Amino acid sequence: MKGDSNPHTWISDIREDVQVRGQYLVKGKRTGSTKKGDPFLSLTLSDRTGELEAKVWERAEDLSRLFNEGDILEIEGYASSYRGQLQLTLSDLRAVEGIEEPDLFLEVTSQDVTKMTSQLREILRGIEHPQIRELAEGFLADRHFMALFKKAPAAKSFHHGYIGGLLEHTLSVCQMALMVAGHYPDLDKDLLVAGAFLHDVGKVKELAFGGLIEYTDEGRLLGHLTLGVSMVDEKLAAMAGFPEEIGLRLKHLILSHHGEYAFGSPKRPKFLEAFALHLIDDLDAKMNGLKRFMDRDRQEGNWTDFNRLFERYFLKGGIRSTADESPDSIPGRGEMQHGLFSVKKAGEQ
Repeated sequence: MKGDSNPHTWISDIREDVQVRGQYLVKGKRTGSTKKGDPFLSLTLSDRTGELEAKVWERAEDLSRLFNEGDILEIEGYASSYRGQLQLTLSDLRAVEGIEEPDLFLEVTSQDVTKMTSQLREILRGIEHPQIRELAEGFLADRHFMALFKKAPAAKSFHHGYIGGLLEHTLSVCQMALMVAGHYPDLDKDLLVAGAFLHDVGKVKELAFGGLIEYTDEGRLLGHLTLGVSMVDEKLAAMAGFPEEIGLRLKHLILSHHGEYAFGSPKRPKFLEAFALHLIDDLDAKMNGLKRFMDRDRQEGNWTDFNRLFERYFLKGGIRSTADESPDSIPGRGEMQHGLFSVKKAGEQ
């Protein structure tokens, strides 16, 4: 390959008909064959700004031996459109070792981690029930847990799937829990806020986040709902006289927050706070996931590419403002009616 003087091309900046050079994380690697039987490689390359599909048509078998999923490649290629989708055709690649800036390849929360942590602590300090507050403080005082909690993603892909995503998602769910509890006085605020904080704590054990976000063995075998209940049980075991009913309800909040069996929930919500938590969590996850999907969409025009998860296209952009239009630029009622209902004469524009 050529010298290393060329700067990295961020995936979000790649456009059709340009040469691309840079270092990218291999998130996916698949082999295939053309109609003639010639081998090729399909890759999913990423950096912290997004991901992009790439193809290797020449020397596919030889080049495939040089790297695996999770490796960093330095590539040269050309960006083009295929069936309406942008993709790279790679002309050269090499595996890179000893990465000096790993944050180039991992998406990171755009929010300030220190500020989010402080906001979360403030919310949990507002819990009035002394033993529920003590349970929450037990997690906050656990340095190993908090170190993981502040870095962990909230998911592998769809929502908050980036470094710091779990903290960002948890804070958002706690903030909404406060608002919902204020609106519906029948809800137990302390129980709902504690459930909002604890609902995804198991993800610090479910997900590993090195070069790639991957499931751990614990994550695949048990899942974050079961792991979260186990972590709460560990804290409760060190507390004297914690009310059994409150502990039972907190664990149900964790186990039921996915809402339905089809969504991986071993239990469906069976009291008001559990229903509220499920709806709040679902809203925050979908709003984040859809925003990221729409921000990264490369389709021209007003509509996104087809979203397979939601089985629909989405309208992009907000409502256009007319605040800057002068009154003189807006046709009068008679002029508008004339334009709508009259027949133009030949030669009129």
